[in-house]
Amino acid sequence: MPATDLIAAIATPAGRGGIGVIRVSGADVSTIINGMLDGRAPRPRSATLTRFLGARGEALDEGMALLFPAPASYTGETVLELHAHGGPAVLALLLKRCLELGARIAEPGEFTKRAFLNDKMDLAQAEAVADLIDAATTTAARAAARSLSGEFSHEVQGIVDALVELRMFTEATLDFPDEDIEFVSAAGVRGKVSALRECLAAFILRARQGSLLREGLNVVIIGAPNVGKSSLLNRLVGDDVAIVTPIAGTTRDSIRSSIEIRGIPLHVIDTAGLRHSADEVEKIGIERTWAAIDRADLALVIADARGPEAFGAEAFTAKLPPTLPRIAVRNKIDLTGDAPKHTTADGRITVWLSAKTGAGIGLLQDAILDLAGAHEDMEGTFLARERHLEALTKALGHVDQAVAHLEATAPPLELFAEELREAQNALSSIAGKFTADDLLGEIFSRFCIGK
Repeated sequence: MPATDLIAAIATPAGRGGIGVIRVSGADVSTIINGMLDGRAPRPRSATLTRFLGARGEALDEGMALLFPAPASYTGETVLELHAHGGPAVLALLLKRCLELGARIAEPGEFTKRAFLNDKMDLAQAEAVADLIDAATTTAARAAARSLSGEFSHEVQGIVDALVELRMFTEATLDFPDEDIEFVSAAGVRGKVSALRECLAAFILRARQGSLLREGLNVVIIGAPNVGKSSLLNRLVGDDVAIVTPIAGTTRDSIRSSIEIRGIPLHVIDTAGLRHSADEVEKIGIERTWAAIDRADLALVIADARGPEAFGAEAFTAKLPPTLPRIAVRNKIDLTGDAPKHTTADGRITVWLSAKTGAGIGLLQDAILDLAGAHEDMEGTFLARERHLEALTKALGHVDQAVAHLEATAPPLELFAEELREAQNALSSIAGKFTADDLLGEIFSRFCIGK
């Protein structure tokens, strides 16, 4: 059963501000109202000017009180909000008084967890609350808002409904084999399952785009010393975040900066130049370069356009992970007279540019987004978490198994029905209909306190 004890927390960010909010939720907030508010109880959903009182009746502050009776509240319980002045000291006094009157400090995400447990939102919507707060770009914020409104859950439910329809007629055939149910004719089933699989596969691609919006892309810039790695980082970031000199080995450690390209967050890492070195400090920097490469989603392999195409000794290039996507960057075209261009040959992407003048930087940005699968309009997508992708991928695997069963000479309908059931369970876990309590604890523990 959902908890009904009284919880309280400061719901506004730490630090000084014009307004600070204390949020209280529980089955009965009358002890807080009677013990803290100067005058009669506030009318539901109406801002009421009041003094907030201490244990001896002294005024702690003056502000607004808002009351949201259950179930028409964020948590589904009765919620009281105290809008006070936003100083840390006064908010601490008000929160302390709430605790004296029987409330306890809310755990991270507990308000939203109670909203989920009281059926005010499903689990995907609850996660979207945290994603909206944490959104690093305006595109991500809009996507999180769409998920919060239920758009993501609605589309998942549409796929679940199609699975339920398939299961209904399939299991009816198993229970009543003598009944004539046209739907379970081989051609009808194959067509509907194929359409379902295509819909689910397309949905997964959109979810991966949403995951990119949420997590961002880790891009590492690698190459030999003096090819312009730091200059490229500065050009992409639009600021002098890395020191640039003609001295080889200037960059001794990895430098990380976060940027946004057309709504997509990128975490760009400039690294120490890859070469054999006897300098102990530079050797440590090179080790950290390889560590950054291991964590990267994409590598920009940069070389001087005036020299050989390889960016360093073969011993270094051979060590790059074979599955790591990469873009070859030929820098310093301002010294060669070449025009900026983008070429693709044998699956290898090469961009010719000048980090010094900025010529060709737009081509590089396009290549990065294309390789990340983010070249399409992202405004219609939604945020997706790793948990969602795992559930969707698991569901697709079960649908694939169901298709395989249908391809048998004598289709085993029992196994076909079981795969459909497992696919439905995987998808239903996204909204929290089949979710273990320990997973709920893990999800909500990542929320900020007060939400």
